[in-house]
Formats: sequence, C-alpha cells, structure tokens
Amino acid sequence: MTISNESRSYTGDAMHALNEMVVLVNPQDQEVGMMEKMEAHRKGALHRAFSFFIFNSNGEWLLQQRAHDKYHSGGLWTNACCSHPRKGESAATAATRRLQEELGLYCQAKPLFHFIYRSEFSNALIEHELDHVCVGYSDQLPEPNPEEVSSYRYISTEALEFELSAYPENFTVWFRICYEQVKDKLAALKQTA
Repeated sequence: MTISNESRSYTGDAMHALNEMVVLVNPQDQEVGMMEKMEAHRKGALHRAFSFFIFNSNGEWLLQQRAHDKYHSGGLWTNACCSHPRKGESAATAATRRLQEELGLYCQAKPLFHFIYRSEFSNALIEHELDHVCVGYSDQLPEPNPEEVSSYRYISTEALEFELSAYPENFTVWFRICYEQVKDKLAALKQTA
C-alpha cells in the first residue's frame, strides 16, 4: 500500500540516524541483509520495524507526538513508540528497549500482528516496512526524551476515532493504517479471555 504523506524536513536526528543499521527482509520476514537506516529510507528498501501500542488501566491509548526535527513525520501523533529492531533482536525485545529510550517507561511488549506498508514522503524518503505491532499495559507516567518526543497524551478510543476521522493529517501514516486492526484484534482477544 502506498500513501502520500506530507512531512517536515529532517535535520537534528538525521545525523544520528546515519550510523544506524536496519534489517532488510523479504515479504515473509526472512532476513536478507543489512543497510544503513537513511539509505534504506532513500531507496525504499523493505526492512523490519515495530510499532508499540500502550494502554492504561482506563483503556486509554498512550500517544506520542514525534519530535519536530525527526527525519520524517515530525510533529505528528502516533503510537507510544516505533523504531527498528537491531540484528538478532526480536521486535518485542526492541519495542521494550525503545519504549525506555523514548518515553522512560518499562513495559513488556507482546506481539499482536504484523503488516507491510510503503509510504513516500515529501522529503524524498520512503518508508517500506514490515511492521511488527506489539501491545502493552502500563499506568506509569512517561518521562519523554525531547530528542524523540515533543509531547504525549492518553486518549479514549472514542476521542481518538473522532480525531482520526476529522484530522487524519495529524497522525503518522503507519498509525492510520494499523489503528483499526489493533482495535479489532484487542477486542477479539477480550472476547476470548
């Protein structure tokens, strides 16, 4: 699926990202190599990623607003954290680690599902990810890393659905793509519990 998305120019963390490597995969999530992160985003190479969704005991979604100088999607609202696993690291382990780095929270990530998406940004970068979606539950208050996160908030499902419908441009592409599936899979899990 290809979705156009306006994005801010990248500055601050683009330099840091130059040293990061991502795991290249085929559509079956089998590793086929490694590539420098920004090169993978310039070429649109399919790589492994994760999106971590956190809920509090009131059932509210923890959202973060990405730092404004992120290399893409700066200032947009999204799930609690997202990034790329390191070589040999599971998506759930990476999500647990990255949540601590971005929001100062510890919460064990539980795998839920995965999907592939491709999105081209106005700054000539391309997200082409096999995204592992994980969930977790915590009432701990975040302590955001300002290099990664501008703000955070908890929001009810009803309010989030309204905002996604009325202002979809305020949310990241991957969040808009997988939101309904996260909601539906969690509802199905509650019915079987």
